[in-house]
Amino acid sequence: VYTATISGFLELFSAKDATLDTGVVGSIVVGGTVAFLHNRYRKIELPQFLGFFGGSRFIPIVSSLAAIIIGSFFYLIWPPIQNGLVVAGEQIAQMGSLGTFLYGFLLRLTGAVGLHHTIYPLFWYTSLGGTETVAGSTIAGAQNIFFAQLADPNHTGLFTYGTRFFAGRFATMMFGLPAACYAMYRAIPKKNRKKNGGLYFSGALTSFLTGITEPVEYMFLFVAPWLYVIHAFLDGLSFYFADILNIRVGNSFSGGLIDFLLFGVLQGNDKTNWLKLIPFGIAWAFIYFFVFTFFIKKFKVAIPGMEEESEVHSEKVINKNTSLHEESLIIIEALGGKENIESVEACATRLRVAVTNGEIIQKQTIKDTGATAVFEVKGGIQAVFGGKADLLSQEINQILGKDN
Repeated sequence: VYTATISGFLELFSAKDATLDTGVVGSIVVGGTVAFLHNRYRKIELPQFLGFFGGSRFIPIVSSLAAIIIGSFFYLIWPPIQNGLVVAGEQIAQMGSLGTFLYGFLLRLTGAVGLHHTIYPLFWYTSLGGTETVAGSTIAGAQNIFFAQLADPNHTGLFTYGTRFFAGRFATMMFGLPAACYAMYRAIPKKNRKKNGGLYFSGALTSFLTGITEPVEYMFLFVAPWLYVIHAFLDGLSFYFADILNIRVGNSFSGGLIDFLLFGVLQGNDKTNWLKLIPFGIAWAFIYFFVFTFFIKKFKVAIPGMEEESEVHSEKVINKNTSLHEESLIIIEALGGKENIESVEACATRLRVAVTNGEIIQKQTIKDTGATAVFEVKGGIQAVFGGKADLLSQEINQILGKDN
């Protein structure tokens, strides 16, 4: 309905062949509006003669009306914004490697509170990430250009300069943060290393393989936010140096080994310069190790395992033999039971739960099931489980009878 509204206005009032691409911004606005309308009207009761359209059946109706309004609004306000994105993309391109550093730094900094989703799509999917002609078609957005070049059998030479918005991630995720995990492991008392070693090893392995970094970052984010800022600065530098070195490795999701092999090694060094990433990554690992070692010891950062044995510790409520089903039951109970849970969703690393009463949630129990952090948000919580979040979401929804 949203796209049809814009297309209708273009056909009626705009020049021939005029286009309007709101990209991910329009999708976010429409998706957010639908979510808001669902939460507000899912239990609405209409007059008896309209009763069939009450409750959840009302959502598609009101959402369609909202989509018409949003489409009309974007038709009016988006053309100058679209032109502005093109100009901004050109300016960032002119900034060169400095612009790449700023992108990487801000992306990591906002990732602490989950706001990175408002930054990278603008570079990946819109003109802000560049515009190039591939196989006779004009493509906008760094990732769109990269995938178009992947699909073009006639493409030769290095991949798009837009890969500067991806390439800097690999040194941090595959080398830097695993080295930071080793630094934290070495910094804690020897008597606590056996107990906490698994935590650091799993965090390092997750970052290395998949590029999911939150399990590592939440080990120090809340006890030393300033250390996270240093980490964000280093990540920005990683983007900067990857740009300087002309590393052109793209990605689909993140900067772990899987994407490195798929979009770096397998594409050939002549298109990606992936070989340069190996010595750069090794150097980056040493930098992260010494930076984290220095600051953790200097300021006695209270990372996991740094506390004395005499301090009170909560016991893990699961072990390696605990099934996903059993773990999900424990989480449901910690959330206040089935009747307190309104909805359960997951992003790449977080379990997002809407609840009726947030005061009865047992956050410590959720942490004891393996969550590295639990946030209170309006109407519920978000728990960081890393790559396991989606599996837990599916299992919990199945237990709740909402898996359809």
